[in-house]
Amino acid sequence: MAASLATYISLPGTMAEAMEHWHDVFGGELNIMRYGDTPIEGMPFEPAPNAVARSTLVLPVGTIAGGDSMDDGNDYPVRGTAYSLLYTTETPDEAQELIQKLLDGGGVMGMPFEQAPWGGWYGQVFDGFCHEKRRDPTGPVSLG
Repeated sequence: MAASLATYISLPGTMAEAMEHWHDVFGGELNIMRYGDTPIEGMPFEPAPNAVARSTLVLPVGTIAGGDSMDDGNDYPVRGTAYSLLYTTETPDEAQELIQKLLDGGGVMGMPFEQAPWGGWYGQVFDGFCHEKRRDPTGPVSLG
């Protein structure tokens, strides 16, 4: 297996839905493995068979990975933090199309997508899974 780097996200009970939504928005290759699809003997917990053990969405620009959260004793907030995923597009039109798909899927505009002081375009979207998405076709663009 080749070395790689991916953003890993845990979403309690909604990982499959989130990954399917992001696949609809961004395309790519989606793989979802549920605990019921794999032997789980010796695991330190008993996951629900339908819970996502591991998922990956491989895009030309990077990989998003994740699973259903198994740590019920802790809350790991995302919204209200500096956490985001960065996504860069080639053109403002391409970014606007992605933003619209996120909004159509239940997202909320955090900052209007418009020309930024540094010359690029910039905007923020909180998708339906409470991850902020930032778009800037001329520089780093965040998904988070």
